[in-house]
Formats: sequence, C-alpha cells, structure tokens
Amino acid sequence: MFKQFIDRPVLSTVISIVLVILGVLGISTLPTTQYPEIAPPTVQVSANYPGANAQTVLESVIIPIEEQINGVEGMTYITSTASNNGSAQIQVFFEQGVDPDIAAVNVQNRVARANPLLPREVTQSGVITQKQQTSALMFLTVYSENEAYDGTYIQNYLNINVLPRLKRIKGVGDVSIFGLKNYAMRVWLHPEKLAAYQLVPEDITAVINEQSREAAAGSLGQNNAEAFEYVLKYSGRYKEASQYENIVIKALDNGQFLYLKDVATVELDAEGYGAISFTNGNPGVSMAVYQTPGSNAQEIIETIHEELEVLRAEFPKGMTYIVNFDTNEFLTASIDKVIMTLLEAFALVFIVVFLFLQDVRSTLIPAIAVPVSIIGTFFFLNLFGYSINLLTLFALVLAIGIVVDDAIVVVEAVHAKLEEGANSAMEATKTAMDEITGAIISITLVMAAVFIPVTFITGPTGVFYEQFGITLMVAIAISAVNALTLSPALSALFLKAHTHEGEKKKNFADRFFIAFNVAFDRTTKRYVQSLGFLFKHKWITGAILIASLAGIFWAANTTPTGFVPDEDRGLIFANIELPAGATIDRTVAATNELNNRIKDIPGISDVSLVNGFSIISGAGSNYGIAFIKLDNWSERKEDSKSVEAITGQLFGIAATIPEANMLFFAPPSVPGFGLSAGFEMKVLDQSGGSFNELSAVTQSYLQELMKRPEIQYAQTSFNTNYPQYEIDVNITKTKEAGISVSSILTTLQGYIGSIYAADFSRYGKQYRVYVQALPEDRATTENLNSLFVRNEEGAMAPITEFINLKRVYGPQSATRFNLFNSASVNGAAAPGYSSGDAIAAVQEVSATALPNNYTVDFSGLTREEINAGNQTTFIFILSILFVYFILAAQYESYLLPFVVLFSLPVGVMGAYVTTKLAGLENNVYFQIALIMLLGLLAKNAILIVEFAIQRRRHGYSRKDAAFEAAKVRLRPILMTSFAFIIGLLPLVFSGGIGARGNNAIGTGAVGGLLIGTILGVFIIPILYILFQWMQDKVSRKPEPTTITTHDHE
Repeated sequence: MFKQFIDRPVLSTVISIVLVILGVLGISTLPTTQYPEIAPPTVQVSANYPGANAQTVLESVIIPIEEQINGVEGMTYITSTASNNGSAQIQVFFEQGVDPDIAAVNVQNRVARANPLLPREVTQSGVITQKQQTSALMFLTVYSENEAYDGTYIQNYLNINVLPRLKRIKGVGDVSIFGLKNYAMRVWLHPEKLAAYQLVPEDITAVINEQSREAAAGSLGQNNAEAFEYVLKYSGRYKEASQYENIVIKALDNGQFLYLKDVATVELDAEGYGAISFTNGNPGVSMAVYQTPGSNAQEIIETIHEELEVLRAEFPKGMTYIVNFDTNEFLTASIDKVIMTLLEAFALVFIVVFLFLQDVRSTLIPAIAVPVSIIGTFFFLNLFGYSINLLTLFALVLAIGIVVDDAIVVVEAVHAKLEEGANSAMEATKTAMDEITGAIISITLVMAAVFIPVTFITGPTGVFYEQFGITLMVAIAISAVNALTLSPALSALFLKAHTHEGEKKKNFADRFFIAFNVAFDRTTKRYVQSLGFLFKHKWITGAILIASLAGIFWAANTTPTGFVPDEDRGLIFANIELPAGATIDRTVAATNELNNRIKDIPGISDVSLVNGFSIISGAGSNYGIAFIKLDNWSERKEDSKSVEAITGQLFGIAATIPEANMLFFAPPSVPGFGLSAGFEMKVLDQSGGSFNELSAVTQSYLQELMKRPEIQYAQTSFNTNYPQYEIDVNITKTKEAGISVSSILTTLQGYIGSIYAADFSRYGKQYRVYVQALPEDRATTENLNSLFVRNEEGAMAPITEFINLKRVYGPQSATRFNLFNSASVNGAAAPGYSSGDAIAAVQEVSATALPNNYTVDFSGLTREEINAGNQTTFIFILSILFVYFILAAQYESYLLPFVVLFSLPVGVMGAYVTTKLAGLENNVYFQIALIMLLGLLAKNAILIVEFAIQRRRHGYSRKDAAFEAAKVRLRPILMTSFAFIIGLLPLVFSGGIGARGNNAIGTGAVGGLLIGTILGVFIIPILYILFQWMQDKVSRKPEPTTITTHDHE
C-alpha cells in the first residue's frame, strides 16, 4: 500500500506541502495566550446593605441567597464574604467545561428566589449576578502629578472617558476599578437644625424623591383638530447641587419656606471614602482588565496599549498612566524563549543526526520532515479550538526530538540496505520499508496510546494534559504520515548507492567520521559481547529491574510535589494590614512609609498603593494593597535582582515598619486561581459556634502549623478584635414615648450609616444621592447626644434616652465556605519545600490540632493540585494498559508486550532520580514528561522486538534473533535517543524567564531517556529471550535449529 508513495514522489510532496500551507493558515488565525482556559467558570453575586456590619450582612443577605444557590447545576463549591462596609460577595465555582453564561443564568434564577427575603435597602441597591472574569490581563494605574486632580476626579474621569473605550475593544470582557469614588450627590445633614424643625432623615429622603423625579406627563393636541402637538416636559431629576439645596422641605408658620440648604450641606463628591490610592507618591486609581474566553490575549493587550496612548494625549495636564502588570510582557518573553529553544533544539538534533548519518543528503530528509510535522500541527490546533500557548509550544519543543525519530528510522534503514549492496536507492527504500513499516505504525500507535488516557482527566489539570498531549499526538501522527510517504520518497530520490572508488585524499571530516565509525563498530561489538554475558547471568537483568522499582519508590516518595512551578512574572503583590479598627489615615501613613522605603530598591520600577482594600480580606479601613512592578527581566539578570531576592528585602524592610503586618508574594502560577501564589485553605466551623470560637480555634491551629518546617508562613486575616458598639434599645421607654424601634434604627441609619435616597444623571452617567450626617457629627459616641428621634405626636426626643451602647468586639469581615462559617488562611512553603510538602503538613496538623466539628478545606490552585494528584496515578496506569493492549494486538501475543513494559521502569527511575537530584518538583510538567517518556522508551523496545520477531520468522533462534535485532537497531536507537536528549538540553539548562517550567519538563525527560536508553539496550534483548521462550511454551513451538552466521562472541 505504501510503496505507491515511493513510486509517486509528487503525490508524497503534495501531501506535505498542503499540510504546511494549512499549518501556516492555522498560525495566522490561532489566538495567543499564556495558558488555555484553565480556571473553572465562576459566577459572582454582589449586594450592598448600606450601614450594616458584617454580622448583619451575613445573616440578612448572604445566608438567604446562599441557601437558594446551593446545589445549582454543575457547582463544585461556594464562598461568601460579608464586610463591615455593608458589602456582600458570593462566589460560585463550577466544574470545568460548564458554560459560564448558562451558569450565570442558573445562579440568577436561584437569586431571584431569595429577593423577597432580603431587606428593602438591599433590593433597592440591586443584587448583581455576573460571570466573574478570573484572570486579569493587565493592571494599570492612572495618576496625577497635578495637585488639582484628586482620586475622585481621576476615577470619574476614567469612568466617563476611558473605561467605555477600553470595554469596546474586541476581546475585553470587563474593566474594573479599585475604588469607591464614583460621583454622588452628598446631602450632609445638620442634626441640630433638623431637630429644631422637628425633622428626621426620612423626611429629607421623602422630599428629595418627591421633587427630584422623572415624569411622563404626555402631550397636548393628540387626536383632535389642533394644528400642533405639544409634549409636556418636566424638568426631571435634579443634576446640580444648587437644585438640591433649593428643595422645599415645608412651609413655616411665618409664611416662609424651609429649604434643604437650611438644614444640610449639599455637594457633588464621592460615593465612598474607604479607598485611597497613590502611585509613586501621587494620587491615582488602579484598574484591572479582563479578557473574554477564547480571545487573543496578545492582540487585546497590544490594542489596549495603542488606545491608551491615544487617551494619554487627551488626559488633563499632569495626568498619565503606568502599566503595573501586563501578561503580554511575560507571555511575549516566554514565547520568544520557547521559540529560541525550538530553534536551538532543531539545530542540535540535526548535528546529532549528521554525526550518525555522515551525509548531507541523508540529514536533509529529517530536516525537511520535522518542519512539516511542526507547522502542520497548528492546523489541527485551530481545528480543535486550541490556542498558541506555553503548553502547546512546550509540546512542540518536545515533538522535535520525537518526530525526527520516524524520519531517522527510515533514512537509517535505507542506508543500511545501501551498505549491504542494494543496487539503487529505490530498491533499498522499498526493501527497508517492508521491514520497518510495522515498527513505524507500532511506535505511532504506542506514542498516541500513552496520551489517549490523559484526555479523560477532568478539571483544570485535564486542560494541561489534554492540550499538551493532543498537540504531541497530532505532531507524532503527522510524523508517521511523513515517514510512510515523504521520507521514503525523498530517500529514493536523494540517496545514492554506495560505490567504493579508489583512494582519495581525506579531509578532517572524513578522518573524523572514519574514527567515529571505527569506534562505534568497536562499541557495537563489545555491546553484543556484553549481551552474551547478560544472557549467561540473567539474574543481573532481574536485579536491574528490582533496583529500578526501588529507585522509583524512593524518589517518588521523597521528591517534592507541586502543581506548576512558580515563575518570575515581574510583579510582587503586598498585602498590608494594620491593627483592628485602624483608620484609613493610619493605613495611608503606613503604606506611604513603605513606598518611600522601597521605591529605590534596585530592580523595582514602580509602586502603586490602594488603601482600604486587601487581596486576602476585601474592603477595610486598616487594609492596603501594593502593586510592586519590577524592572524588565533583561535588566534583572543578577541574583540580587531576582524576585526571591527582592521579596526577601521587602520582608526585611516591612519588619521595621511599626503597626503594619505586611506580606509579599508573587501572582499565582496559573492565572485565574486567586491573586496570590502559595496555598489557600479555609478552617470550617461545622458546629454553628460563634466567630470568637472560630477565631480562637484558628489561631491555635496556626500556631501548631507554624511549628512545621515545611511552612514559611500561614496567616489569617480573620480577626474578631475590631472595636464595635452593640445597640441595646430600651423597649419600655420607646413604648412609653410612642416611638417605634424601627424609627430609632432608621434615624441612626440616616445620620450615621447613610441612606441611598435617589438617583440623578450627569455627564451621561447615572449616580446616586446619599443622605448622611457630616463626618464631624458622627465621629464619637458623644455625637449621639445631638441626634433626635420623633414620636407619634411629632415631638422630638434625644435618641440617647432610648438606647445604650455596649463596647464589644467583632470581625471586620466574615467568610463562609460551603454554607459554614470559615476563616481564610493563606500560606507558603518554606524554602527547600514544595507546595505538596506544605499541603501534606497542613493535612497532618489538621488531623490532630483541630477539635471536633472543625475541619479544613482547600480552595483555588491548592484544591486543583490535590485533585490532580488523585487522578495522575490512575492515568499513568491506564497509559501503560493502552500500550500493552496495542502491542498485544500488533504481536498477536499477550506475552511479548511485557518485553516492552518491563523495559520501562529503568527509564522512569532515571526520570525520578534526576529530578530528585536536581532539586526539582514532581509537578504537572514532570508528569507530562513522564507520560511522554513511556512512549519514547517503548519505541526503543519496539525497534528491537519488531526486528527480533521478523528474524524469528526467518528461522533464527531466540538468542540469535534478539542479539541480531539489538546489533542492527543499536545505531538508530542511539541516534534517535541522543537526538532527543541533545535537543532538550536547552530546556534543562534554561535560565531567566520561564526557566522553572523548562527545567521541570526537560530534566525529567532527558534523565529518563538517557538512563532508560543506556540500560534498556542491555535488558530488552534478555527480556525478549525470556518472554519469547514463554510464548513458545504456550504455543508449543519448538526452538529452531537454524545455524546463523552472526557473530555473538
């Protein structure tokens, strides 16, 4: 069947040319991203209860909504956070593969059930359900060096002029701002004046809604004989502060009128004051840009940069921007590094091939075949809906060493026939293809078989395996097609029959190749002699296999584990926390001191600060965030400027700043799994106890955890020591005075908590009107003496007559996990330990240090790492089973495949031991390399076994067939193995950006194949003799008595 491709070289070349053209088209249309869509779909529900504390928000907002959402289709877990600023956030995480749009609709339907159970203030503000964009493409900050523009102006300038344009860029899913400074009409009440006129805050909200409103009055002149029709138009909602000031509250007895400006101060200002941002010491506003699923991250960021430059020209004088973090920087640098590695691997592979083949024509054939396989793969990536990302590019780097194998096998086999005296390249090619077609098909099926099971891995880990495995499978399949079509055709065209001409002058290359061939022939002879020794001492083979299994067991249990390696991404996050109850001004002072102390550290480019927010805990006056941008990687080649070194300096400086507790960490390894690297977990209270009990248990647990050497730090922001006052209403007095409890609480809310009174439109946007007392009238408990409540008869009474305040303590924010109250814990593994070691330590301490009805659960990337570990072993075994059954079908034997399977442990041991000795982790990259290694090691065994079976059919004895196969196949085995090994050396010795991922995948693959090849070529023939003997016993086939002329001395 395949001989027609030898006779029809045009057909063979056309197939390859078409594949290349399709591949180029695929490259031009494929999106480019750092990783595929790995993070699970997430839906966020947000609500706000103005003036409510965390406990109130939890009980009145979160619990009713949670109970309705729980169990929604496809949900994996649910987390919730309630804060003292009245905000509520619920995050619902779904299984990988769930349509996020459908998930959002399902959650919205569940939320609608809870709406009747929510306070009126919450439904008035709105309960928002939306897909959460989990992976930010970039963080950027707009700041002003002009003192005329403060944070409020900057944020609203962005809302009006910048965000709409950025959101319209194709592929941008959302742009969110860190801040609460949207414009709002602030009606600052004067309590004494209101009391003098017998007014309460509710009266003010009523007159605002009465007079500032939209109306649809209709038209005059409709449906009659009038010549004109006149639309009746009301002035609508007020837009200016002066209009609100002139709202009439009531008519006075003296014939005058009481206006709003008589009892309140009205101004256009900010909606909230809980966040203050600075960049390089200047007021600024930070924001994050998110992409839509399946979009091209590289193109989006380039377009955003272009748009920002246009916008910069329109900024008010003194305003500018910086990009704190841009995935394109890391992505571009990483892809450039991988492409360079790809080229280096390509060059090194063909140096090895040329060394063995010693002929330019012969080397040219694999050099043509490899680009066809690599480029053609992009067409199928496009077909499968994949992207150009670090995983697929890594796969193609590894593919170079694999796909070259098939072409080498073909060329080497044709060379061998020409050496044996074939009359023409055409004859040699046809004879060689008769012998090796079965081996090529077997190798391809086995290489594909090891990756088929990985497509069944679920969750984000499955995306890693799937995109990596499918990319390799496609490249290998195209390589096999080339080996059966293009390579034979080119061999028949390019190669020449060997002629022995007279002695000619030899150059250096000729002398080198002669010496190399003599040395290789001598090595081959000694190799065959060694096989004779091993045949006589078969126990050595058994000892090697037992030692390999022991080595695997030792290394697998002592090698640190992880999910994916942490990389230097050019950004460090800082989470800043001051003592409970600290004001925003104290937080600003602490973060400014941090900025002044670190801004001149070598390697740091810019520092942006957001006060009032925490990466870990959300909103709070005692929290802060810092985005610390590092210089470009090309400017940080010294060890002192590495992200680890700079982080160490930051911790040292932070230790000298009083009051503040500061943590520094890099972004997560995989975007979309939280905002920080390290491990994330929750301490769950399943007993329904108080927050104080949960806090005490958590602190005690963390003390025990910190005793473990695997843990660098483990801390929680859950703190119940925030000063609070508990209101006790004297019911008997309120009844006696004719005042309702709701009137007292509403009055307190109006003066202290604020009331969302109405809306107004301005600058093409809609904003809110808030009623609240001036800050100086709600600063201390003494100010309560100025607040009055009205009874049923209209008389005013001091509110302090009916309430007592008790000093208590409580949490700033309260969190829940899967419907249980929880405390969030973030931590990191100590230097020298992996995330897997840290997780194991957490689980061990949890089993002994937590009381009954308390447990821990994991979230984010940590949860996926644990799930991945549970699946990998099963997939590894399944891959081996697939290999076994394919070979059993190929050999028509259930015993001979064990020759291949029993040759695998030596290579697997080599991969584990080299990874262990190199100080690397057993992570997803290593596990992918290990699965790939199964196919490569099986390939070596197949080359020997396939040839031995052919010799066996020609009447060779078991020993002679095995030894002859080993002798003939030694050269192609070493050539293909060392071509792969040399091609991966750039990954093994990689440094700089993306180095840890390169090292993880390269070291295991090189170590495994090197040791597996060196030991495998010795044990495979002995294993073949053993299992062929068993096969003969089962089939009752006698040992042939044919005497061969092959030398096995």
